[in-house]
Amino acid sequence: MTAAARSLLSSLPLERRKDACFPFPSPIRSQWSYFPGQRPGIALPGLSVAGRKAAHQLLATALSRPAFTQAVTIMALEEVLDLDERGQVGRRSDGYHVAVFGSPGDDGWAWRFEGHHLSVNVTVTAGRPVVGPLFLGANPAQVRDHDGRVVAAPLLREEDLARALVAGLPPTLRDQAVISATTPRDIITTTAATAGPLAPPGVPASRLPGEARSQLDQLVTIYLGRLAPGLAEDEQRNIATADPTFAWAGGLRAGQGHYYRIQAPGLLVEYHNAQRSANHAHTVLRRPGDDFGASLLPGHLAAEG
Repeated sequence: MTAAARSLLSSLPLERRKDACFPFPSPIRSQWSYFPGQRPGIALPGLSVAGRKAAHQLLATALSRPAFTQAVTIMALEEVLDLDERGQVGRRSDGYHVAVFGSPGDDGWAWRFEGHHLSVNVTVTAGRPVVGPLFLGANPAQVRDHDGRVVAAPLLREEDLARALVAGLPPTLRDQAVISATTPRDIITTTAATAGPLAPPGVPASRLPGEARSQLDQLVTIYLGRLAPGLAEDEQRNIATADPTFAWAGGLRAGQGHYYRIQAPGLLVEYHNAQRSANHAHTVLRRPGDDFGASLLPGHLAAEG
């Protein structure tokens, strides 16, 4: 990761590095967003061919191969969305920015790769990377051909597995898992710098019957599997003895707006798909108490709230 960040910075002329680099304690580091618009950092079109490659290689150091595939598919979907909108907003598949905070290799430094529907925030302290918040979204969430077959759907596993879990629960457990018949407007934490436990928690894994428990375990593995393999293994060990909870809101049938969340100590996952007739998905992996590496940083360097 350090080598990839240095490679990115070395690809920039000295006069352009100020566009990509910020002090590590800067409050900008925790001002993240998955909405369209301008943001801090250097835009991909401002990079050389070597610089763009270095930016994508840096992104790949934080993500697993499947998650990197999701990320680049999400970026490509900006061109599909632009077609759907007839170019009125001017979406672009290269409308993404990279920012580096501090000096790669220092005891504390960070980086972010971000644009519409994609935000990967990584803080490195004493050589340990903490990834979070990690946001992946998609609009359209699914592209299908005239016969209804899926052409592209980068977040479909996350949706189908969760729906199968809640739909298969016995009525008493489903009543506990379904916290509302109404879908919230978006993920609850949106772009907050910090995230804490959300209430109500829903149903704990320890109460789930065998198949549903297996489905929840698979969901947790999918989300933690967004991280590069070594990081994912560490996180799996950290929650191995936890009793995660699952909560659902909205309709239970495909095509109906819905939301769900998974919570465990140090872990919050949110999924939302209600906009555009339930064809516009938002997902986030957050680290309550450790987003932006907060738990490992001295108070004056922690991400600002």
